[in-house]
Amino acid sequence: MTAKRFAIISHYAPSLINFRGPLIEDILARGHEVFALGPDIDEGTAEALRALGAKPVEIPLTRIGLNPLADLWTLFSLYRELSHIKPDVVLSYAAKPSIYGTMAAWLAGVPHRFAMIEGLGYVFIRRPNENFAQRLLRSTVTSLYRFALRRADRVFFLNDDDIADFSNMALVSPGQPVKIGGIGVDLEAWKPTPPVLSPITFTFVGRLLRDKGVLEFVEAARKVKAAHPHTRFLLVGGLDDNPESIREKDVEGWVQEGILEWPGHVPVQPYLEQTSVFVLPSYREGVPRSTQEAMAMARPVITTDSVGCRETVVEGRNGFLVPPRDPEAIAGGMRKFIASPDLIASMGAESRKLAEERFDVRKVNAAMIEAMGL
Repeated sequence: MTAKRFAIISHYAPSLINFRGPLIEDILARGHEVFALGPDIDEGTAEALRALGAKPVEIPLTRIGLNPLADLWTLFSLYRELSHIKPDVVLSYAAKPSIYGTMAAWLAGVPHRFAMIEGLGYVFIRRPNENFAQRLLRSTVTSLYRFALRRADRVFFLNDDDIADFSNMALVSPGQPVKIGGIGVDLEAWKPTPPVLSPITFTFVGRLLRDKGVLEFVEAARKVKAAHPHTRFLLVGGLDDNPESIREKDVEGWVQEGILEWPGHVPVQPYLEQTSVFVLPSYREGVPRSTQEAMAMARPVITTDSVGCRETVVEGRNGFLVPPRDPEAIAGGMRKFIASPDLIASMGAESRKLAEERFDVRKVNAAMIEAMGL
C-alpha cells in the first residue's frame, strides 16, 4: 500500500495520547505519516507524540462556547495548517474539530475527510425551563454540524441512538454513518485486578458535570452510607469550565460531610484497583471510555438506561441499569452488591468478557482504518 499523510484533529491535546495513542500507533505501523493537531500542546504531550512517531501541530481552539471571532480564527488556522501539511486523509473528533476541522479540510482540498461523533454533549441534552440562549445555541450547533458533516466522506458514531438522531435531524446522509461501538480500550494496559470486598467501594470516574449524574451519585451515596457507614465512595475527576460543571465548594462540602473521597483529576487506574463497583449515572454518552476501562479491569457496573450508557451493561450479567436522574434506583443497585458481595467477582468477570468482545481497541482501530482506506 502507498504511504499516505494522515492528520488527526483533537479538541484536547492529551487525548491524542490517552485516547488516540493506539490508533496513531496502528496507522504508523502501516507505514503512513501522522500529524497530530490539537490546542495547548504542552512539552510532555509533544514528546509523547514524537515518541509514538507522530508530528505534533498546535492549533488555536477552545472546547467550550461559541465565539464567532475565535471560531473563525480556528477555522482559518486549521485551513492554513492543512494546506501546508497536504494530508491525504483527515480525521476530526469531538464537536468543534468535527465541525471546523472538516470544514477546513474541505476548504484545503483534502481528498478524504472523516469525523467522529463521540456523543452529543451538553448542548443536545434537553433540560426543563430552557432559555432562549440555550435553544439558539442548539440551533446554531445543529446548523454547523449539518454544513460540515455533509462534506465528510464518512462519520463514525459510537452508538445507534446518535446515528438515528443525526439522521433524523438531516445532519448526515444515508451511507455516511459508520458505527464502531466505542473508541475501545487497550486490554493489555487495562488488565483485571482482584475484586475488592472490604470495604465495598463504589467509584465514579469522569468530569464533574451535572449531566454525568454526579448529583445523583452523591445522593445515592448519602442514602447508602446512612445504613452502611463502612461503605466507601470515590469521586474521581476534575472540575471543568463546562456550564454544567459542579462547583468546587459543593464537592468540598460532600467531603467534609463524610460522604465520599475526592482525589481530583488523577490517574484512574490506581483508583479502579481500589473499586468494587463502577458507577456512572450519566444522562447521555457516546459510549463512555471510563466504563470501558472499568470493565477491562473486571469491575461490575451500575449505569443508566440511557443513550450510550446502556451499551456497556447486559442487565443482570455484568451489572445493573437504572433510570436516569434516579438516586434511589442507583442506591438500590448499590444495596444489591452489599447484600450479595459474591456478585462483585462474578459480574466483574463478565465485564471483562464483554470488554474483550466489544471494546478491544485493536479491533475498533482495524475497522476505522479500513473505512478510511489506510
